[in-house]
Amino acid sequence: MMTNKEMLQIAMQQSAIDMSCNKEDYEKKENVVVISKNHPEGRKYLELPFYCNLASYGNNVVASVSSEIKEKVEAYINTYPIEHCFETPNLYVLNDALQEHDMSICFMAEYFLPDVNSLKKLDCEFTLKVLEQKDFNKLYTPEWNNALCESRKQLDVLGVGAYDGDKLIGLAGCSADCEMMWQIGVDVLPEYRRKGIATAITSSLAIEILDREKVPFYCAAWSNIKSVRNAIKSGFRPAWVEVTAKSNETVNKMNRKG
Repeated sequence: MMTNKEMLQIAMQQSAIDMSCNKEDYEKKENVVVISKNHPEGRKYLELPFYCNLASYGNNVVASVSSEIKEKVEAYINTYPIEHCFETPNLYVLNDALQEHDMSICFMAEYFLPDVNSLKKLDCEFTLKVLEQKDFNKLYTPEWNNALCESRKQLDVLGVGAYDGDKLIGLAGCSADCEMMWQIGVDVLPEYRRKGIATAITSSLAIEILDREKVPFYCAAWSNIKSVRNAIKSGFRPAWVEVTAKSNETVNKMNRKG
């Protein structure tokens, strides 16, 4: 099994690909600003190039941006402490600058990697089964939309299902978002929650991914306490954070959906 250090280095390398920078940039003490470019090996769900994307592994802030916002973003990240660059009220300063270009802060997320010293297969009272791509055909329904993504079916490569008899009651699925890293998503039917199912299927899937020599990663909004708790209980630990800007049109469309 990979070590924590190896997984972190792989994550940083992928972030460097996504953000058009060098892996070593995330380990510097000073902040880094680069011009975002498209890359064929970027995470599949990203829309590259970024207009403005901030990331931190805890050492500094790396910003991947459009050239027209570069100076304003550089001034922003060099004005406030690292952690404050990713939260209000300081984010309002960045958002005001983005508004001048019809852009807004859209996504704020925390990413988790496994801690091999904590990761282990956790049990629940239900039967667990490893699922492969061919098993997902009939599962692209609303109750499994966190575990699977119908618009990118080809990336859903592996899963672990929890069953009550023949009934699927929980599903952890992973998408092959890039060459070395597979992202985990989890769903449990409402009437079966708080029974340890989410942690059982998440931890089992993480180990299955590592057995295939890939790095499992897990993403959650900071405010999604249930999801963050599941990540921690399943053996994951915070690794990096990101803030991403999108067009006002995109943000408004998402807000209309509620």
